[in-house]
Amino acid sequence: MEKYRWSEEIFDDLRSNIIAALDLSREQNDEEVCRFIEKEVEEFSRKNLLTLKEREQLEHLLFNSLRKYDAIQELLEDPEVTEIMINGASRIFYEKKGKLFRAQTHFSSEQKLGDVIQQMAGNSNRMVNEASPIVDTRLADGSRVNIVLSPISIDGAAVSIRKFPQTPILMEDLIRIESITEEAAAFLKVLVMAGYNIFISGGTGSGKTTFLNALSQYIPREERIITIEDSAELRLVDKPNLVRLETRNQMFEGVKPITIRDLIRTALRMRPERIVVGECRGEEALDMLQAMNTGHDGSLSTGHANSCRDMMSRLETMVLMGMELPLTAIRSQIASGLDILVHLGRMRDKSRKVLTITEVTGMQEGEIVLKDLYRYVEKPSDGEAVCGELQRVGTLFNQEKCKRAGITLPGTGE
Repeated sequence: MEKYRWSEEIFDDLRSNIIAALDLSREQNDEEVCRFIEKEVEEFSRKNLLTLKEREQLEHLLFNSLRKYDAIQELLEDPEVTEIMINGASRIFYEKKGKLFRAQTHFSSEQKLGDVIQQMAGNSNRMVNEASPIVDTRLADGSRVNIVLSPISIDGAAVSIRKFPQTPILMEDLIRIESITEEAAAFLKVLVMAGYNIFISGGTGSGKTTFLNALSQYIPREERIITIEDSAELRLVDKPNLVRLETRNQMFEGVKPITIRDLIRTALRMRPERIVVGECRGEEALDMLQAMNTGHDGSLSTGHANSCRDMMSRLETMVLMGMELPLTAIRSQIASGLDILVHLGRMRDKSRKVLTITEVTGMQEGEIVLKDLYRYVEKPSDGEAVCGELQRVGTLFNQEKCKRAGITLPGTGE
């Protein structure tokens, strides 16, 4: 805290005095804590002649330290900060407007960082300790949190926080920021409404969850939707028949963990009309494909990959994690279950765009056949901003679901 007129030792002493004055035998509300903070700061201010601004600053820091997330609270409150990375108590970085910065603040000790980590994990009933040193959790506002404790993280606990907007981003917002064209969005809307199984792929930070959330808004309001996630991030609005399921890690000995695979199997017994899986990472891909192949049309999910073709290979590997099957049988499951792939990318100017919309048309000579329907074509540009357009390059081959739903594809009249 070098930028303030008080040292870290003085700050810690003030914090300790406030904790000692609190009645820890009962729950204290924020107003009560604020009164103790104001009293302690007032006494310190009289001796050290703090300005009004410095007093307010000190009170704010003490409150964040006692009741919120200490050194990162101001970053969490900044709407322009999209990601926060903690590499041990003394090194905090954040992403703002697509650029990385090092924060001026830091935690007073590894123990204080540990307290904040336990607070984060506890908010969503997760446990992180030496026996379970890696955990995914979320904050109250939906921000995604990944925690890795020492000694797995060699230089101290590592925390990565992916923030999400307070209000869900809709497809109209993605059109406005040129992540997708209005024509392509209208095309995908029809596919979602008609019950096509759609898989969203992309690299880390390409906007897969955001796009999945926007796409899910096209699901008809009256349908029953089951969402399945490691940590609940999807925020579907105006969907009254919505059930949200979340995995559970093994918190205590004898407490069984609940996996994505368990939840997909459970969801199939809940009369779902739509199953939305936040992300497929492993053997649950087999259950997801089996659901798609047994009449659960309109399923949506995401996965990490560098291209649509790469996503096919990764899905094959994921299925093999769950069951030893001939490669031809796996590819047949993928080809008959999946209808559409949407691949996203993060461009060099940090913008996120839909790069391809691809149809899975079937199998040919033991290989999955893919057909691009839309492809992003970049144009020459003088500045740093990437310029281009998502152009239509093909026509949907399988239109049976549209016909059964009585829906006409935009621009085709079919």
